[in-house]
Amino acid sequence: KAAASSFYIVVVTKDGIIKKVDALSFENVRRSGLIAITLKGKDELRFAKLTTGSDELILVTQKGQAIRFAEKDVRPMGRQAAGVHAMRLKKGDEVVGTNVIRSDKRSATGDKLLVVMEHGYGKFSLLKHYKKQHRGGSGIKTAKITAKTGAIVGTRIVGEEEAELITISR
Repeated sequence: KAAASSFYIVVVTKDGIIKKVDALSFENVRRSGLIAITLKGKDELRFAKLTTGSDELILVTQKGQAIRFAEKDVRPMGRQAAGVHAMRLKKGDEVVGTNVIRSDKRSATGDKLLVVMEHGYGKFSLLKHYKKQHRGGSGIKTAKITAKTGAIVGTRIVGEEEAELITISR
C-alpha cells in the first residue's frame, strides 16, 4: 500500500454526517465503483470535496444555520466507516452547502459566503464573521428564512477577485 497522501476526500451527508478519507483510498476505482461512506436510514451523500488536511470547512443548512470548523477536527477514516456528526441539525433541517476554506486563503479579508434561497434571493456574508467552532455544534444563523425568501438551496465561497456572478434557474 502506498504512503498516506497529503490530500483527503471529505464527504458530507444531508443529515450532517462528515467523513474524511485519504485520497489514495480512491486511487484504483473498480468498474462497479467504491464505497465512500456507509449511510444510515434515509440519509444521502450530498458533497465530496478535495482538501489538504489543514483547511477549514463551512457547512450551511436549508433553515439558515452555518458552522465553520477546522478540517483537523475530523480524523481520517476508512472507506467503509459511517462518519461522525459535523453539525447538530434541528428537526426537518438538512445540509445544503459545504465549502472548503483553503489554508492559503484564510487571510483573505474580502472573501464572502454567498447563500442562495429558493425564491431567487441571495445574501453575501464576510467569512471573517463566521467564528471558528468545533464540529458537532449547531452553528450560527447565516440567513433569515421567510416565506418571501424560501429555504437556502445552495452556497459558495466568492473570492475578492470574482467580480461577476451568473445564476440560472431551472
